[in-house]
Amino acid sequence: MRLVQTLVDSDKEYAEPALPSELREMYDGDLRFRASSAGRPYVMANFVSTLDGVASYAIKGKSGGSVISDSNPADRFIMGLLRASADAVIVGAGTLQAVSANSLWMPESVYPDAKRLYAEYRVNSLHKAEYPLLVIVSGSGRLELERAIFRTPTMRTVVVTTAAGTDELSRRGAAALSSVEVRALNSKSGNSSSGSIDPLAILELLQAQFGVNTLLHEGGPTLFGQFLTAGAVDELFLTLSPQIAGRKGDSARPAIVQGVEFAPDSAPRFQTLSIKAKDAFLYLRYRRS
Repeated sequence: MRLVQTLVDSDKEYAEPALPSELREMYDGDLRFRASSAGRPYVMANFVSTLDGVASYAIKGKSGGSVISDSNPADRFIMGLLRASADAVIVGAGTLQAVSANSLWMPESVYPDAKRLYAEYRVNSLHKAEYPLLVIVSGSGRLELERAIFRTPTMRTVVVTTAAGTDELSRRGAAALSSVEVRALNSKSGNSSSGSIDPLAILELLQAQFGVNTLLHEGGPTLFGQFLTAGAVDELFLTLSPQIAGRKGDSARPAIVQGVEFAPDSAPRFQTLSIKAKDAFLYLRYRRS
C-alpha cells in the first residue's frame, strides 16, 4: 500500500535498496543515509510546518506537531520510519513538555500499523537495538520524571544537562530510574539557566559513549537553531501542512528555527533530495549543500 507518491527523487547514489520491499512500497522509494564525513554522527532533522512557516501554535494543549499536521497518516509514517532508521532521537526539554506525558519516542508510537515492518527493518536490516536511544537536552534539569518515557524499561533515555542540572535531576529522583542516564556538559555561558550546551559536544558524547552514528533531531526550534549554527545538521525532512496559522504582533508562534539569525552569506543552504505528496500535503527531503 503506497502512502505517498514520489514527485522528485534525486538521491540516486545507490544501486541496492536499503528498505525492505513493504516499506519501500509504502514510502514509494528507498531511504539511505550517508556516513558523516565530519567526525561526528550524521544528523537528520524532521519537522512539520504550516504554509506560512509556523511549527507550533504555542497554545496550551495544542502546541505539538500533530496539531500542525492534523495527525496526517503519511507524515506519521515517515516520522516512524526515520525513528526506525536512527541510532538515537534528540529533543529539547520544550518539545518534551509540549507533548502528552504518555508519549514515547518509539517508531510505532506514531504509526502503529507499521510496527512489525519497523522492527524487522531496524533489527534485521540495520542490525540496531530494538528502539532508538532517546536523548533529552535540558540545561536546568527541571524535567517531569513521572512521564512515561522515564519509566518505560524498554526505552533507554539519556538526559544531557549541566552540573547544576545534574543536581536538580538527582534531587528529583533520577538515580532511581533504571532506564535513565544523566550526562553533564558545560553550557556555553557557564550559566545553566541561560546558556546552551554546545551541539558538537553533545554529538561527541553520543558517539563516544553510546555509539551513535545516526541522530534524528525532532526539535524544538531553539535546539535546532543551535545545531544549525554549529554546522551540525546534514539533512532536513519537512512536511508542509496545507493550513495557514498566522502571527499577530510579537507572536510567540515559532518557526522551525528560533533564537538565531543568519546573514545572507552565511545562511545554511540545502539541496532537494526528494519531494513526495499525498492529498494536499508535501513531504520534502533536503541535504545540506
